[in-house]
Amino acid sequence: MTTQRPGQRRRRLVSTAVVAAMGAALLTGGPARAAEPYREERAVYTAKTDGYFCFRIPAIVKATNGDLLAFAEGRINNCEDRGDIDLVLKRSHDGGRTWGPLQVVSRGNGDTHGNPMPIVDERTGRILLFTTHNPGTGSGGRRPFLQVSDDHGATWSAPREMTELIRPEWTAWYATGPVHAIQLKRGPHAGRLVMSANHESFGPDGQRIAGVHLGYSDDGGETWHLGADAGGVTADIFVNESTLVELVDGRIYVNVREAGTAEGTRAYAISSDGGESYDAPFQMVPELTMPVVQGALLRLTATDEGDARNRILFSGPANPGKREALTIRSSYDEARTWETWQEGKVISWGPGGYSDLVKIENDPVAGPVAGVLYEAGVAALYEVIQFVRFNEAYLDTPNGSPPSLPPPPEPGPTTPDAAPRYDNTAYVRGNARLGKGRYGAGLVLDGVDDHVEVPYNPAVDLGADEFTIMTWFRYTETTGNIVIWWFYQVGTGAAQIWLRAEPESNRIRGVVGTGQGDANITIPGAYNDGLWHHVAMRRTATRVTVLIDGATVADLPAPRGSVTTGKEFGIHSVFLGRRVDGLNNPFRGVMDEFRIYGRALTAGELRAIREHNAPVAGQLRLRLPFSTIHPAR
Repeated sequence: MTTQRPGQRRRRLVSTAVVAAMGAALLTGGPARAAEPYREERAVYTAKTDGYFCFRIPAIVKATNGDLLAFAEGRINNCEDRGDIDLVLKRSHDGGRTWGPLQVVSRGNGDTHGNPMPIVDERTGRILLFTTHNPGTGSGGRRPFLQVSDDHGATWSAPREMTELIRPEWTAWYATGPVHAIQLKRGPHAGRLVMSANHESFGPDGQRIAGVHLGYSDDGGETWHLGADAGGVTADIFVNESTLVELVDGRIYVNVREAGTAEGTRAYAISSDGGESYDAPFQMVPELTMPVVQGALLRLTATDEGDARNRILFSGPANPGKREALTIRSSYDEARTWETWQEGKVISWGPGGYSDLVKIENDPVAGPVAGVLYEAGVAALYEVIQFVRFNEAYLDTPNGSPPSLPPPPEPGPTTPDAAPRYDNTAYVRGNARLGKGRYGAGLVLDGVDDHVEVPYNPAVDLGADEFTIMTWFRYTETTGNIVIWWFYQVGTGAAQIWLRAEPESNRIRGVVGTGQGDANITIPGAYNDGLWHHVAMRRTATRVTVLIDGATVADLPAPRGSVTTGKEFGIHSVFLGRRVDGLNNPFRGVMDEFRIYGRALTAGELRAIREHNAPVAGQLRLRLPFSTIHPAR
C-alpha cells in the first residue's frame, strides 16, 4: 500500500481532466484548452431591506425554464429563529448574474414559515416546496407543509399540511431540509422525488431522541409516503438538518448535521431502495471538519452522464470553531472520502453559515458551472445572503492562506500579571483608572471604551482542559448588554467563553462554546445593586458551573471539544469588560482580582479566594490584581 502525499490526489485528478481534454481535442481536431477559472458574486438578500430585519436559511433550485429560484426566510422583527417570518423568493433569469424583486411565497402573518426545501420535477416542470410552520410565539408544534407551482415559481398553491410525513410521537421537533431535495435519475426508482427532514421525540426518561426521515413520491408529488426514519440512529450520534445526493449506482447518500458525543459534526447514511429504508445506522464523517451547522450536497459531474469523472460537492464553513470560511469540498469516489478543507475551495474567509448548491449549466467553454447561495457578512454573519457563480476550474485553483492571528497589540499602559510562571502582558485600554477595589485597588471602567486586553498566547489557551475563570465586579447599570469577560471568538456556534449582564432583562447570560456544542448559561438576577459580587465559571470534563458569591447559579452539561477550536483561522484572546469585536456595551463599574486557572478549583479553594483573596496556586494561568498601571495614570 502506497502513501499518498497531501495534494497528490488533486494533482492526479486535474491531470486526468487535462488528458481527457487532450483526447477530446484529438477527436475533434481542435487544440486542447483547459477552461479558465471563473467566479462571479452577487448579493441576493440584504438585511434591513424590503421590510425585513434579516434573511436566513437559503435554498436554491433551477427551474426547467432555466431560471434560478433562491428561497429564504424573511425575518421581520429580528433575526431570531421564531417570530413573524415569511418564506420569500427571488429569481434570476441569467444564471445568477442578476436577481429580480422579492416575492412572498408563504406569509407568516405573525407565525414562522421557514426551512425551505424545494424540488423540481424535471419531467413536468412542477416545483414543489416543503416548509415547516410553527407559531411565532414559540409555543406549539412544528408541522410540515407543501406548496406547488406549475409556472416556474410565478404563482404558488396554498400550503397543504403534510400529515403523511409526520408521526404522532415526533412532538419535540420537526424541520424540513433546509436545502434542495432531489429527483432520482437511475435504477428502478428513476423519476422518484425524495425529500428529507429531521425530527425529535421524547423518550421514557424525558431525553430527546433524534432521527432523520425521508419522504418520497412516484407520481410527481401528488401523493407522498414516509420512508426511512429513526431506525438509522445510534446512541452517540444526534442527527439534525439533512442534505441528499444520488450516487451513480442509484443509491441515496444522506449527509446530516450532528451534535452528539461522537467525533466530528457530520454523519451519513445510505438508502439502496429509493429512500424507503436505510442500509445501516448513521456513521460519522470526521474528515468533514466544520462547526455544528447545516451543509449542502450537489452532483456536479457523473461518468454515466458523459463526464470524465464523478464529482460530488459539499458546502459548509470550514472553521470548526466558528461559522466562517465557507468552503466547497469534493468527493471523487461517490462520497466514500472527502477533500480536506485545505484541498477544497474556500469561497470566502469571512462569515459563512447555511448554504445550498445548484448546477447551472455545462458550458462548452467554461465547463460545468454551478453556484452556491450562502449566509454571509462583512462585520457579522447574516448581513447578506450571497450567491457565487463558478465553474469547475475555479474549484481546482489553490487557496490563499487563512487569516493569521490578530496583529500584535498596539502599545499602551499595562497592568502586571501576578501569576508566577507566565507574566502575561495585560493592556489597559481607554482611560481606565485605579479606584477602590474589593481588595486594595480595583479597575474603574467608564462604559465607553475602557477594557483590558490580554493577547493570545499558550498560557491563556484553555483548549479542551478544565478551567476556572473568576473576578469581582460592582456596577449599577439598568440597561444594555454589559460584558464582564469575552474570550477567543464571537458568533453563533463559535468557540468562545463569555459572560455578560443584561440588567434590563434582570439576568446574566454566558456561553462556553467549542464549535461542536454550547453550554448556554442564563442566571436569574442582574446583580446590579452597586455591591461587590464574586463570579466564578468552572468547567470540568462533564459540567459547566457558575457560582456567584459562593452559590451555584448555573450548572449544565459541558460541550465536547476545545474552546479554541479553529484557532488556525485567527483567534483573539482575553478581553475583560468588552467583546472581542468591540460590539455590545462595555462594562461600567469596577472590577478586581481577575484570575484564570487551567483546572477546576474545589469549593474550598473558591471559598478561600472569595473570603481571603488567598493566593491559590496550581495551574494559575493569569492573575490581574489591578494594583498598579504602568505608566501611572
